[in-house]
Amino acid sequence: MLAVFEKATGNPPEELRLPSVGLDSDGKGTREEILQTFRLLWPESTFYHLSNGNFMTLSHGAQSPLHPSRSMVVMDDIFCIFIGTLVNICELRRHYGLSRQATEAMLVVDAYKVLRDRAPYPPDQVIKDLEGKFAFIIFDAKSGTLFVARDREGSIQLKWGMAGDGSLVLSDDPNTIEKACGKSSASFPPGCIFMNGNGLISIDHPLHKVKAIACQDDDGKICGVMFQVDLFTRLQSIPRNGSAANWADTAIVEGD
Repeated sequence: MLAVFEKATGNPPEELRLPSVGLDSDGKGTREEILQTFRLLWPESTFYHLSNGNFMTLSHGAQSPLHPSRSMVVMDDIFCIFIGTLVNICELRRHYGLSRQATEAMLVVDAYKVLRDRAPYPPDQVIKDLEGKFAFIIFDAKSGTLFVARDREGSIQLKWGMAGDGSLVLSDDPNTIEKACGKSSASFPPGCIFMNGNGLISIDHPLHKVKAIACQDDDGKICGVMFQVDLFTRLQSIPRNGSAANWADTAIVEGD
């Protein structure tokens, strides 16, 4: 799985650049180079070319009983890649009024549409209802909204990084991230939601900042970055005005 969004759309956290501070862009690619490399490795993949050179792609080559289930759907100009399983999918289908044929990817798209269209509605409350092992990426082509989530245990591998042109890169394959982003990458934090207008939000602690922490090697040099909830820093909440135009305004913004 791979999704790449230009800097203006993906709005990646600047902290992803930390391990590469002081280095040149060697080992980091542009969106075009990343796409070309992935297509050579996984020619049978399903590709969706989005606006402004953005794209989402899913390879089915690694699909086996030993690997988590993966699917990709497009509904009403909403693109979704879902990896993993929801153990309470039957209950969720009834809750959202979906048929028995609705997949996990279809279900999370419906959940997103509830957040978008029935504001005010806090996104962390909806994600809390999802029980299982999962990671997913949603892109709403009409509004330009990017929505990423990973389960609390981090059961499904998901990494993100910053490409040479500042684009946001998301993938479940560490090798793909390394080739695309070099050192400017990290594990997507478990139990978190990322929205391109609001940054990272913790599912269980939505009123607290998700903080980037630099990791150092034995020589004191920054060798990586990790994100975790800072229970000592509380965020301000945006007044819930019920606007359907920007559903992310019902969530939380990052503080200083």
